[in-house]
Amino acid sequence: MSQSGERINLAGLILNDLLHHPWRILLFALVIFSAAGVVLSTHHNRQLAIVLESLMQERDQLDVEWRHLILEQSVLTEHNRIETVVRKQLNMRRPSADEEVVVRVK
Repeated sequence: MSQSGERINLAGLILNDLLHHPWRILLFALVIFSAAGVVLSTHHNRQLAIVLESLMQERDQLDVEWRHLILEQSVLTEHNRIETVVRKQLNMRRPSADEEVVVRVK
């Protein structure tokens, strides 16, 4: 109550003040939209960081697998191993000097 004993209508005063200053409503709306934009962009950045981390882990796993495959390939293509497999499984041998035939193309 005011000093004169009449009741003050608070809602009416707020509405009257807002109608006289519409730029305050605009500024308030802009602040709310800006805050929502910050929240959404932060959420999007976090989601992208999670995806990036999982892709980096997958890349590391593939890199390790690739290195193992390179090592396996180098072991399987060693000359001594190939020669041993050829002798045992295919019964092949190195030809002697008198068994060699030279072919010449004219």
